[in-house]
Amino acid sequence: MTDILVLGGGYTGVAAAIRLARRTRKAGVRVTLVNASPRFTERLRLHQTAAGARLVDHSLAGVLAGTGVEFALGRVAAIDPARRRVRLDDGRELGYDKLVYALGTVTDAAVPGVAEHAHAYDDHAAALRLSRRLDSLGRGTVVVAGGGLTGVETAAELAESRPSLRVVLLTRGRPGAMMGAGARAYLDGALERLGVEVRADVEITKVLPDGVELGGGELIHSDATVWTTGTRGLPLAAASGFSVDERGRIVVDAALRSVSHPDVYAVGDAAAATQRFGVLHGTCQGGIPMGLAAADSLAATLRGGTPRPFRFGYVHQPVSLGRRDAVVQFTRPDDGPRRWYLTGRAAVRYKEAVSGSPFSLYRLLGRGLMPVWVFALTAGRA
Repeated sequence: MTDILVLGGGYTGVAAAIRLARRTRKAGVRVTLVNASPRFTERLRLHQTAAGARLVDHSLAGVLAGTGVEFALGRVAAIDPARRRVRLDDGRELGYDKLVYALGTVTDAAVPGVAEHAHAYDDHAAALRLSRRLDSLGRGTVVVAGGGLTGVETAAELAESRPSLRVVLLTRGRPGAMMGAGARAYLDGALERLGVEVRADVEITKVLPDGVELGGGELIHSDATVWTTGTRGLPLAAASGFSVDERGRIVVDAALRSVSHPDVYAVGDAAAATQRFGVLHGTCQGGIPMGLAAADSLAATLRGGTPRPFRFGYVHQPVSLGRRDAVVQFTRPDDGPRRWYLTGRAAVRYKEAVSGSPFSLYRLLGRGLMPVWVFALTAGRA
């Protein structure tokens, strides 16, 4: 029996585990997925949870039922690649022959005060804490730090769902700076219509219990600060001896294997995977194809074959602007903006189609099928 452990039950880890179980079902392989929580968290929707939405609760055991994947509940405390053992926080040890590391990232708390005083989207419980804090405010000021997709979606969602709050968006550049001029203009107009106060070209130097401090010494009052400016890999990766990049992500080769430990595959946000245009940045758009490609690569290796190199190209940047509006910037494979973009109701429908619940995809994978759009992304033809 060959034991494969998949660490992390997010979008990428679940896709990798189901695909692996399907690809190796006749090869004497046992696939076990390890996760710290019994629930499947739709991270793309955590800003909705923070705004007060109560989403459907999915158990990982239910998601994996019938796929051939075993589920182990526990938080990973240490990995010993020399002994091929994983230790959980309750003291249990799990052995493996191959390991898929899909534990994602956590908020980059390098700015003083972030860890102590800011809210982040590291897990479902953190989003619920933010929601409860906003419930207690009634009227008050919420500062959202970061003008990327998560920051914009958070500011818009809070402004629409909690109109009694004053929402301030702080960003080093412009909100949605990665988009083309037309899409950015639409995004700016939507934030203005929602009443979001945007402060661009500012730097936050400290987060305080009741505000934030900017580079010039200006203080902005905040009853709740939401931090969305960036992420880092878990310290666990470096502590385990894996080669990591400057953001703590495991450096992988073309087959998504750790360059320092070839029996370990890293996928999703936790991996530093290089394509022709550079290192991938963490998104669900790239994460699920990475999980599937790693599963195929590992399965090919177990059969004695040569794994295909992972190829990927970005397609779009979908951004929700509350529940009734959105903007979608279509991109080149390197994530640079094309001329085309969608807005309004058409963008809402498009975003829901491509960013909706992944469970229909998981059901198809369990039956050995792969949707055309996933195949295209993984093959780098998008």
